Amino acid sequence: MISENPACVQKISADTGVPLAKVTATLALLEEGNTFPFIARYRKEITGNLDEVKIRHIDEKRVYFRELLERKEVVLRSIDEQKKLTAELRGKIEKCFEKNELEDIYLPFKPRRKTKASVAIEKGLELLATFIYAQDPVAQKEVDVIAADFVKPDKGVASVEEAIEGALHIIAEWVSENAIFRKYSRELMLHEGIVSSHVWKGKEETKTKYDMYYSFKEPVATIPSHRMLAIRRGSEEEVLAFSIETDNEKVLDYLKREIIKDVQSPFAPYLEKAIKDGYTRLLNPSIQTEIRILLKKRADEEAIEVFHQNLENLLLSPPAGPITVIGIDPGLRTGCKVAAVEGTGKLLEHLTIYPAAPKNDFEGASKSLINLIVKYKVAAIGIGNGTGSREVETFTKKMLKEREIKGVFSVMVNESGASVYSASDIAREEFPALDITVRGAISIARRLQDPLAELVKIEPKSIGVGQYQHDVDQKRLKECLAKTVESCVNRVGVNLNTASYALLRYIAGINDTIARKIVAYREGNGAFMSRTQLLEIPGFGTKTFQQSAGFLRVRGGMNPLDNTAVHPESYDVVEKMASFLGLEVAGLLENKKIIQATNFDRFVDERTGIYTINDIKEELLRPGRDPREKFVAPAFNEEIREINHLAEGMILEGVVTNVTRFGAFVDIGVHQDGLIHISELSDRYIKSPAEAVKVGEVVKVKVISVDVPMKRISLSRKTFFSSAAENKGEKPNHEPVSKV
Repeated sequence: MISENPACVQKISADTGVPLAKVTATLALLEEGNTFPFIARYRKEITGNLDEVKIRHIDEKRVYFRELLERKEVVLRSIDEQKKLTAELRGKIEKCFEKNELEDIYLPFKPRRKTKASVAIEKGLELLATFIYAQDPVAQKEVDVIAADFVKPDKGVASVEEAIEGALHIIAEWVSENAIFRKYSRELMLHEGIVSSHVWKGKEETKTKYDMYYSFKEPVATIPSHRMLAIRRGSEEEVLAFSIETDNEKVLDYLKREIIKDVQSPFAPYLEKAIKDGYTRLLNPSIQTEIRILLKKRADEEAIEVFHQNLENLLLSPPAGPITVIGIDPGLRTGCKVAAVEGTGKLLEHLTIYPAAPKNDFEGASKSLINLIVKYKVAAIGIGNGTGSREVETFTKKMLKEREIKGVFSVMVNESGASVYSASDIAREEFPALDITVRGAISIARRLQDPLAELVKIEPKSIGVGQYQHDVDQKRLKECLAKTVESCVNRVGVNLNTASYALLRYIAGINDTIARKIVAYREGNGAFMSRTQLLEIPGFGTKTFQQSAGFLRVRGGMNPLDNTAVHPESYDVVEKMASFLGLEVAGLLENKKIIQATNFDRFVDERTGIYTINDIKEELLRPGRDPREKFVAPAFNEEIREINHLAEGMILEGVVTNVTRFGAFVDIGVHQDGLIHISELSDRYIKSPAEAVKVGEVVKVKVISVDVPMKRISLSRKTFFSSAAENKGEKPNHEPVSKV
């Protein structure tokens, strides 16, 4: 248990910036098996109101130190078995809190393949190496004289020169494995090293997407993730080669100062040779590899964080709500698949229409859609933004206008990942008899109703809101995105009587198996009337109930609190409040006048703290509130449907589809997203595009350049973002690419 290791707890506190007491309490909750959403929402008194981000950070450190302690045991056991574990060495290992430092300490004792040094040791030259390295000023004999004693042809040492060469190989390895020397070299490369890339010989004149990296340099300390990942990808595609440049002379001078006691001594020339060999052949390549791995890991973490932010914003996109929607998956030659879906997500009817070329059946398509609109009282039409989407959008708006259909709006829906869902096991389970394209139309309709409920059915990395997502650590990406989805689902809450198992499985404490059992119970016994019915499900124990109940909603059930975020463990507190005010619990809900006039501090006691009381108060004011923003449909310019319709200076409305470290991509309705570079996002200085925009946001932009052959659209949002007050005396609004 990490919570029982004072040194680790103190280190976690220092690393996370969270007070020691809060770290200790949070670690104990995590080690008891509590989930992040549950701890963040319902254990605020214990953690001191830590948010989910801090709790996850503490948990990551907990896992890191648990792995470090396990590794320490392996290292100590290995060295002890070699009979080389001294009290001093044990102390160094026990005080070590970094994995790479631990490996540096262990390196001289690690079992290894045959090396030049190990061969020299087998030839009996370690004593000669020790003599040279010790530089004993009392010794009267010259090195070559001492080396003569180690000439033993039967052991493979035929001459003095061979003896000295073998001894220097041993010293070179000592230099490369010295933990202090490795740390110095590592720190220098991290802080002063330069990432340098160049184009492969013979490809200098070839135009590729890596043009800017054909002769490129940027400091290791500041190179951003997208450039590092681009260089790595270019290297893997054999367009680029890259290395990490460092001041080799500076390191060599440092090593000489640390090792050579007297530059005038007879030992100095031999040691200089061993130091140079040890650094050039062993130490530098080893540290180079470490830094490359570290840069990859750092770039991965930054890219994954961008993906996390984008996914979170997309999942929390405003829902149109439980309205009846027609979803259209656009198609030209094969027609458009149409699906009418009611507010609960249930498929009502599906058909195919041909409003665009080559059939141009405007009348037939109009008649079919109007029949669906009237028959099912449709409130909205959602059109996937794939090929043919603008033609379909023009058709639907024209139809609604000409037929004077009121109360129905038409809107484009980002269908990224819809094809992945359509071919998935989940889609086949839901609609085994339907064609893939029909499933796509259903998904588009549902995305408009509730993006979160539909997007959880798709593997997060297939949604397409990241940068270089296929280049990063896939295991780490999957873990992070799963946590993002879990966080969003629990933040919003789930209707127990309408949620799919795909949505339920992300509720705190619930896994895939339990989620399926909930749906099966609902189908066999009818709608849930209370949260406590969950305990009737086989395998749904009290711990699962404790973790999940507060995030599950029962609308129209026996207890009105079941449709709120108030946890069942606090129902008695609300009942006490209602009794004190002379009301039933139902009479207290949304009774703003009484709630705002009541001093809720009076209900604080040893079991229920002020954080919980304040949360209960907020929930009573707005029971079952949805934290997502109000739905707003973007209005594309109906005359702009293709990239060649664009012209510099045009002002358009669009939807942010992706945010990266260098800018944001916006769908302006021409089948090719435009880029707002970070320098065009705001009139004020911003470090990250995420400070200015988020995925799913409707924005106004200005077209600043169009390259039709290359399908590149450059946009600006400056005019529409910052107020005049923000623009006074600000420094440039982007950090230029550093070229050293």
